[in-house]
Order: sequence, then C-alpha cells, then structure tokens
Amino acid sequence: MISWQATTIEAAGPKAEDAQLDQEISVPLKKIPIHLYFTDRHNYYLTAEQRVVNHSENPTDLAATIVEELIKGPQKGLLKTIPADTQLRAIYIAPDGTCYVDLSEAVTKNHPGGSKSELFTIYSMVNSLVLNVQEIERVKILVDGKEAFTLAGHIDLQLPVKANMLLIR
Repeated sequence: MISWQATTIEAAGPKAEDAQLDQEISVPLKKIPIHLYFTDRHNYYLTAEQRVVNHSENPTDLAATIVEELIKGPQKGLLKTIPADTQLRAIYIAPDGTCYVDLSEAVTKNHPGGSKSELFTIYSMVNSLVLNVQEIERVKILVDGKEAFTLAGHIDLQLPVKANMLLIR
C-alpha cells in the first residue's frame, strides 16, 4: 500500500467548515529562506533568487509554496520559466522521494517552445524542489492529472527527473 502526503490546490475559496477546522488545528508557520531557480537575462543558465516564505513543518506544503512562487515569477531581474496562466493543481511526495507535480494545461498550451526554454521550465521546478525540500529526490511532472510525455515536444518526461546542477550559475 502506498501512502501519500498530498496537497490539493482548490480554485474555489475556503469552505466554512474548512475555516473552522483551520482555526481548531493551528500549525505555527516559520519564515524560511528558499532558493528559486529562474533563467538569467540572456537565457543562458538558471540562477537562484532567494525568497523568504512562510512554511509549516509539512514538506508537501513547502513544495506547493515553491511551485506557486515559481509560477509568480522572479522579483529581481531574472526571466520567468513557467508559462503564463499555469496553475498548480496538486502536489504529492511519495515515500520513495518522488514528488508528483500536477500542473494545469496552460503549462503546455502557453509554452513558448524550443528545447532550451523547455529545459529551463523543467529544471527550474526540479532544481527548486530538490534543493529546497529534503524529502524530494526527483520530480514527475503531470499535466491536468495525466502523465506528460513532454511539455513542448523536446524533453522526455516519462520518468521522474533529478536535479541538474550543471544548468545553475
């Protein structure tokens, strides 16, 4: 039997019963620094942008925060790596260290294309997750709840992807 730590992102606002539950189970948040990887101004490599985020002790919640911050884009002169209108649908961390990231179809429909751009989209997420969340060793990208073979036709996503430090400067 596989047990999952899961965070599902709902588009609708919080329900009244959820709000009451949140008040009853109050988990203290800590501010922690994370490193998000975006492309440099010339689109040659990935570079880290440090951000301070609120974080509970749950690694799945931290992973969701990381992906949501990547979707928002950089704050300090770097280039966005995830296409506009992309949404995080769900995120799971399996006991074997595989993080499943389920993104909306906008990640493929709005992708600018090109092998380099696709490479940076993938490794922006993978490197940011693996290097910030101790429990994550590899990332499997899903699109609209289904296995994605590729984002833009160049990079094979059928197997989970490990971090690539050679893309970082």
